[in-house]
Amino acid sequence: MGNNKELLLVHPSMKPVSLTEAVNVMLPPQFYTLKKEALPLRYAYQAKKIAPSLFDGLLEAGGHYEYMVWKEDEAWVFLAYDIEKITAFLESKGFALEHVSKLFFAQQSVDLFDKPLWLGEHEALVSLDHTVVVIPREALTEENGTSLVFNNSFTPKKGIVLSGAYGSVLTLKQASMLAAIFILFALMFFVEGSRYSDDSKAGEAKMQELLSSNPALQSKYTRDSILTKYKTIDRTERKKREIVKMVSGMIFKGVTLSSLEINAKSYKVHFTCKDAQITKRLNLLATKNKLKTSAISGSHDLKIEGTL
Repeated sequence: MGNNKELLLVHPSMKPVSLTEAVNVMLPPQFYTLKKEALPLRYAYQAKKIAPSLFDGLLEAGGHYEYMVWKEDEAWVFLAYDIEKITAFLESKGFALEHVSKLFFAQQSVDLFDKPLWLGEHEALVSLDHTVVVIPREALTEENGTSLVFNNSFTPKKGIVLSGAYGSVLTLKQASMLAAIFILFALMFFVEGSRYSDDSKAGEAKMQELLSSNPALQSKYTRDSILTKYKTIDRTERKKREIVKMVSGMIFKGVTLSSLEINAKSYKVHFTCKDAQITKRLNLLATKNKLKTSAISGSHDLKIEGTL
């Protein structure tokens, strides 16, 4: 449904905007680096795995790059982008991240650039060798005197959803990991619930047998006492749920949940922190929750261990 929203083409020389509803955003080549390689790969996930190695020496140092890949004829298209740089630019132009539904890249719609598209007063987007590039408008001939009309028809099928677009403190990767953990626990609770149901039925049958052979046990107080005896209270599973809730509450910008291991007796949590300041903040939060932390040498990572 996000693809039905208005599509805006942004560029460095654009004027600030004021939005009241969500829009899609298309980014020109200034915001990404592109490579095309003819590789014997079958699936996009395989291409995405090797994407970082293809951009060695091509990207600015210190950036936090993510990658998009897709197949174009016989070649794979690799696109690298710095999401922090993009969001900083959008915010500088008046975009509130909650009003940015999806991000797209001009190269995704290269087939539609059959004539130049003005990009501000001095530049234009054109397709050269099936690649969208930025050139000075002065380089265009007189027969290119009018701009291509940009509208929602340029919206590609696949886009990038900003992790903070809806006020979330989790990245997409973190949210997916937590979702997988919750699904796993849901399956565990379902299996355990089925077992407890069988135990409950067995206890009820035994209760009826006792009541039949001992009429004196008919009083409500005595029956309640015996039912309480057969009722299973699973404190371990409740503790596991509390741990998952605690872990989700300790994830904020700059913190990534790298691993979470829980067994019948203990748990281990591994957090990857962006820098020392983030590590210190996470350590204080763990101390507040009365958790035992340990630093991982050679990094800003923190490990939390405990027993159930």
